[in-house]
Amino acid sequence: MILLFSNCNHLSGLYVGSHPLTTIVLDEHVAETKAANELQHYLNRISGSDIAISREKGSQGMILLGKDESLPEHGISYGVEGGNLYLKAGSSEALLDAVYTFLENELGARFYSPKVERIPRQSSFVFPEDLHYHYSPPIHVRTVHSRLYYKNPRFAEKQKVTTEAFPGYVPRARVHTFHRFLPAEQFYEEHPEYYALRKGRRLTTQLCLSNEAVFHIVSDSVEALLQAYPESNVISVSQDDNTQYCQCESCEAIHEREDSPAGSMIYFVNKIAHEFPDKSISTLAYQYTRKAPRHIKPAANVLITLCSIECDRSAAIGEKCQDFTRDLQAWAKLTDNIRIWDYTTQFTNFLAPFPNLHTLQPNIQLFTDNNAKWIFEQHSNQPSELFELRSYVTAKLLWNPEADISLIMDDFLKGYYEEAAPFVRSYIDRVHEELGKDSSFFLFLYGDPSQAFESFLQLDLLKEYDNYFEKAREAVTNNAALAERVAEARLSVDYAILEYAKRDMKAAGVDAFFDLENRLNRFKETTERGEITAMNEMRFTVAEYLEMYQKSLDRAQASNLASGKSVKLFTKAKKYAGENPLTLTDGAYGGNNFYANWLGFEGNDLEAIVDLESPQSLSRFSAAFLQVSNHIVFFPEEVLYYGSLDGVNFELLGKVNNQAPLTKESKINDIQYFELQVSPGTFRYIKIIGRNMDVAPDWHNAAGLPAWVFIDEFEVS
Repeated sequence: MILLFSNCNHLSGLYVGSHPLTTIVLDEHVAETKAANELQHYLNRISGSDIAISREKGSQGMILLGKDESLPEHGISYGVEGGNLYLKAGSSEALLDAVYTFLENELGARFYSPKVERIPRQSSFVFPEDLHYHYSPPIHVRTVHSRLYYKNPRFAEKQKVTTEAFPGYVPRARVHTFHRFLPAEQFYEEHPEYYALRKGRRLTTQLCLSNEAVFHIVSDSVEALLQAYPESNVISVSQDDNTQYCQCESCEAIHEREDSPAGSMIYFVNKIAHEFPDKSISTLAYQYTRKAPRHIKPAANVLITLCSIECDRSAAIGEKCQDFTRDLQAWAKLTDNIRIWDYTTQFTNFLAPFPNLHTLQPNIQLFTDNNAKWIFEQHSNQPSELFELRSYVTAKLLWNPEADISLIMDDFLKGYYEEAAPFVRSYIDRVHEELGKDSSFFLFLYGDPSQAFESFLQLDLLKEYDNYFEKAREAVTNNAALAERVAEARLSVDYAILEYAKRDMKAAGVDAFFDLENRLNRFKETTERGEITAMNEMRFTVAEYLEMYQKSLDRAQASNLASGKSVKLFTKAKKYAGENPLTLTDGAYGGNNFYANWLGFEGNDLEAIVDLESPQSLSRFSAAFLQVSNHIVFFPEEVLYYGSLDGVNFELLGKVNNQAPLTKESKINDIQYFELQVSPGTFRYIKIIGRNMDVAPDWHNAAGLPAWVFIDEFEVS
């Protein structure tokens, strides 16, 4: 820090040498007064001065704010010259960046969250006459997908990030726009040829980009939207969120020539861009279009939005996601107009431990090394693990990819958690250290904490993490605000422990460490106070999670004659739960994600028989089924229960229909219990059949692909 603190008792206020700084002077090129107002506000708070704002220059003792045409558009500078302090920027928009950078660097101001600032109080400051600072950020459009910034624009300005996810975009055409331009309800029946050809069928999943009529309709739609939003300078012409692209003869010829389906995309988008040369046409390099085309180059006004969704987050992208790195480098050879869409949290479990903080800096550096001037870091928007810290650190790195991340984190932790900071830091260091020991672990954006129960979330480690937060709580027990921040930080460890308990909920229910009743209550109370409502990006709420958890806990404690009994499958399970049929009777309960304790069947029915080992009088039969509709996991159409004494001759006991048939409005993430109550009968063998709907319906983003059925614990009594 360059600021000099004066020990001269007769001085008060702000000084350059012996000259008191009394007035902020805005030059004639700056119409907006926000930068001056913010500087005035904080200088007066810090020093107790009464600094005025004027547009009239004096000779000395001024703080000069204005544009400097010698600076790049996004560049800033400040320093001392001729007895005055100056703050300059290459544009009026960047002048606010200069103000906040000056306040942080030279006066020690810190803006940790919308509600937590640290503003030092000093009666006198003397700025050295050799003070000079210049900086031009390599990233010009910086976005952190966090409600801390979207709901608090002033805080976003302090962290030098955008106040919205898609600045400059047409509001109704930001991403995944094909279905908006050619709605299937309007065009498909008369013109199926406008849509993707897949295995001889036209599906509404994507558009046929070699069809000239499609080009004209999309062009007309783009024109209408640009006219409706004349202030917008970017519009997205981009694939829908699935991989079912057109494979007609004409499109495939382009794909073959360009060695990538991105070929037809760039061919099409370039034609649109030609029609609107004064606008930017944004498109995605995402999933099937991520690989750059071999020959065709994006037009000068085409913005390539390159997405890193598939990458392993346990290490830097350049180390563990080399396919993406090669694609990025290939696009960088084709265009300077690259927008990165990166990801920083686990979207299936916002509150889960996700030790990827060490990857943020090398990833951003990789992007800037390859022409990325616009970076969108898709955080959770809703609160997630260490939400304020992640939002803060990511913003700092977008402003300066070369910043010392360890110092930034330490500064934040001390300022935000105060006496609890060492314990929160210990948790962060330890969980990252443990992940680093497991080089084979794939830290996935769409994963689940259960995948780490033999890795960085082993039970002994969970106990250690829990102890760190217990010490953190004790350190701030007399400060309600700090105690609440610690409680919110602890949610991720509480969540991991609650999920671990599902391995054997009956035993966990009486285990002193798990202490499920108190842990669930703390989780509920903390989320309610913090207005934390979302568990994942699929609109699965905290309230639903707690309700389902209590339901699983009640089921675990209830009598179940099938518990621990052998199971024989008559249809093939696939991949999940180790394909182990005993998943149905092992006492481990699945949650809202199919990774843990769910047995999956892809494109086929579930058919299983449970041997109760001896005849039993039974009247109730129940099984849980999962729905994650965007991942082609649907409830069975019906579930049938059969009983037998000999395991050969079965009688139908009853059929339970799906009470929530799949529609476009169905809940994305849900659990349904298919329960049958009958008059008591005596049986040893119970057969269960779950009817799969076979394939996703035509309106679904995975139309024609095999559907999944996932079943959890089977209960009889």
